[in-house]
Amino acid sequence: MAVAASLVFLTPTAALLALVGAVPLGALALAARRERRAREALRLPGPPARRPLRPAGVAAVAALLGLAASQPVLRSTTTLRVRTDAQAFFVLDVSRSMLAARSPGGRTRIARARDDAIRLRQALLDVPSGVATLTDRVLPSLFPDADPAVFDATVRQAIRIDEPPASSSAIVATSLGALGALGTQNFFPPTVRHRVAIVLTDGESAPFDPRATARALAERPGLTPIFVRIGSPAEQVFGPGGQPERGYHPDPAAAQTLAGLAQQAHGAAFSEGELGAAARAARAALGRGPTAAAGLATSTRALGPLAALAALLPLAALLADALRSAAGAARARVGRRRNPVPWRPSRRLRPRGAER
Repeated sequence: MAVAASLVFLTPTAALLALVGAVPLGALALAARRERRAREALRLPGPPARRPLRPAGVAAVAALLGLAASQPVLRSTTTLRVRTDAQAFFVLDVSRSMLAARSPGGRTRIARARDDAIRLRQALLDVPSGVATLTDRVLPSLFPDADPAVFDATVRQAIRIDEPPASSSAIVATSLGALGALGTQNFFPPTVRHRVAIVLTDGESAPFDPRATARALAERPGLTPIFVRIGSPAEQVFGPGGQPERGYHPDPAAAQTLAGLAQQAHGAAFSEGELGAAARAARAALGRGPTAAAGLATSTRALGPLAALAALLPLAALLADALRSAAGAARARVGRRRNPVPWRPSRRLRPRGAER
């Protein structure tokens, strides 16, 4: 994987904001020049050497804010190399139970499943990956593609509850037995020998035959299922008023159902808090194989916020210096009040011979 990076300024003319710092610096320089000339005219000694903290701090703040305003971004272009013998399908449950959440207004299972799918896809960047939906059937939304951006857009925009809806009107619309189609139907090209299906579901399913499903998934060349359980029995589907829907009842045996199917199909089952372990299991199932160049991927990282945060450092130093100066002046005033200079009457000079 070859990477080329370049620094780009989106609004370069905004860097002129740094010139604002020249105004106070110019004023300081002019004041110092006038003060020096006055001392020379009065033949007064010069003040002790001053540290250039304030001018340097003002210049640093202005420069960093000007840099932030120019919106610098680090743009990197990566040559993608992808496996030619391996592919993955991410299967997301879109049944109504995936609307369940921990509390009214909380993040639903389907929202968390989308995020988890994108995170797991990042761990398999060299593996072409597709997207499919699960209810009582498995339907592809995107066949395996090498571009992660296409995958992300599909997951964000195409994965919706009941889109497409289940073919039946049963109360429990999901059937994990439908996953067998991944092994028997044309979801993967015949040349792909290493296949993985990452299934993100709450595991709440109508009755099915785990052994028959496992046999279908094992159809040559075989497919390894990785299950990620989304949700828990404590979650509910909440209506518009924030009240739990009476028609929904969590399945407390969902985790055991997924674990049993994973064991039958020689796969693995994880909770949504174990994404790292799920990614490692998928990587182990795919193994290693030949790769080929599959185009370029461009990513950008904004550096402007970092420059704006960095401007706080010299600004804090300026404030600290000002506070120290104010504290020193206050201590000097208190000292003069406690130890005043004794008053002495002045002697009037009289002309010689003057009478009293």
